[in-house]
Amino acid sequence: MSSAVLSGDIKTRRRPLVGRAALGGAHRLAMPVAILLVWQALASFGLIQTRLMPSPVMIAISFWQLLITGQLLGNLWVSLLRVIAGMAIGLALGVTFGLFAGLSRLGEDTVDATLQMVRTLPHLALVPLFIIWFGIGETPKIALIALGTVFPIYLNLFAGIRSVDRKILEAASTLDLTRSEIIWNVVLPGALPQFLVGLRYAVGIAWLTLVVAEQVNASSGIGYLVMNARDFLQTDVIFVGLIIYAMLGLLTDQMVRAIERRALAWRPSFIGAQTQNPNRGAA
Repeated sequence: MSSAVLSGDIKTRRRPLVGRAALGGAHRLAMPVAILLVWQALASFGLIQTRLMPSPVMIAISFWQLLITGQLLGNLWVSLLRVIAGMAIGLALGVTFGLFAGLSRLGEDTVDATLQMVRTLPHLALVPLFIIWFGIGETPKIALIALGTVFPIYLNLFAGIRSVDRKILEAASTLDLTRSEIIWNVVLPGALPQFLVGLRYAVGIAWLTLVVAEQVNASSGIGYLVMNARDFLQTDVIFVGLIIYAMLGLLTDQMVRAIERRALAWRPSFIGAQTQNPNRGAA
């Protein structure tokens, strides 16, 4: 069979996949677009008060003005740095505690009970204490994000390590592997899916915590932009800030899912899902 025939056959097979992908994308966009159209129509016909509920066009204009004046990017950069710093600390602590407790009974007895007690505390309720302890600078904001993100990572990594199939461990032990080799080649890859689930939860909690942290004595950041707009009744700017938070949360979640697709490509179930629909991750 000639290469031209093979190329044509491959293109013919790809067309239905491309068509299904375009149809799936259209379905996902249909509902948000319909909501925006109805929202704009209600505002245009005066059925809602734009002073309290600005129209999508007003929000878009405010977004553009904030963008060209540099206010949006400057405050966005500050918020990103806070989340990155808090997530880095929370990730380091969560992984450390998760490995310590998951890989040894002594580690579990040492840290698990304490972490479980601290986990039940609503970390957002600790804002007043953090301000007293760390002042009103960047430290309490970053510490609050770190505290909120450490527990999803710890819990999921711990559960992932302990849920590795015992039969696989027994099979690995017959290969004369050392304990370190079994941990590196069997236990950690087996715990990776659960760890990534915890990472996705942690990213969401980081943005949720940032919303609260930036509304307490902040002088920059998206939260500061929103609070400043509240003082001047600029509801369109408030909506811009809320949309930015939502988009950042969605973007970072998609980044973690992209890591999942690459890191978990070896899983048979994941490969099967990709074969059936290559445009979907392993949610």
